[in-house]
Amino acid sequence: MFKLPRIFVYIAMIATVIAILPPLVIARARATPSPNRPIHIFWDMDFQPKYKTQTQNPLFADGRSMRPVVEHAVAQGEAYLDSHMYEGVLNGDWATTLPASMKMDAALLARGQERFGIYCSACHGYAGFGDGAVNQRAMELVANVNGPVNGTTWVAAKSLHDETVRTQSMGQVFNTITHGIRNMAGYGAQIPAADRWAIAAYVKALQLSQDAQASN
Repeated sequence: MFKLPRIFVYIAMIATVIAILPPLVIARARATPSPNRPIHIFWDMDFQPKYKTQTQNPLFADGRSMRPVVEHAVAQGEAYLDSHMYEGVLNGDWATTLPASMKMDAALLARGQERFGIYCSACHGYAGFGDGAVNQRAMELVANVNGPVNGTTWVAAKSLHDETVRTQSMGQVFNTITHGIRNMAGYGAQIPAADRWAIAAYVKALQLSQDAQASN
């Protein structure tokens, strides 16, 4: 029976170890956090020539790399000249109707209900009584006088059925959603204007559902 020379066995063992080492090193490198910058084989745009903020740039007469905003320049579609659509104001007063480009129908209210559930219900509750999960938890932490409150301070979410809110027009509700009020932050950056109007319309419908008169 042919027997492989011992030297070849040793060579095979050494070759196997050498072949295993790179994957092990790579696996360890991928799994271990390192303060060093990663190795860049393909630089792509990681090290592109550029001027960073607050640095000098001899290309311009003022020597600044950061360029000032061009006066009177407005991004396309962002003039926001329609105060009814973007501010909830019509003829200098809060609008009581939707903008002319929008139609009050079941689809709009359904959209408003959906968006309300996403953005508003966490604090105001699904029925608008200010009993959302976030508000309830925050009030529990604030009221926990015998335990840690983790520095929590909280202003209770307003009930949308409170008299001060229920009497507000749709335009004012829209404006509050857009810019916020008191401790409530605005959602103008997160929610498109059309969806904000849908939410405002749904809020008025929600208020009506809890304060409907027999004459209505």
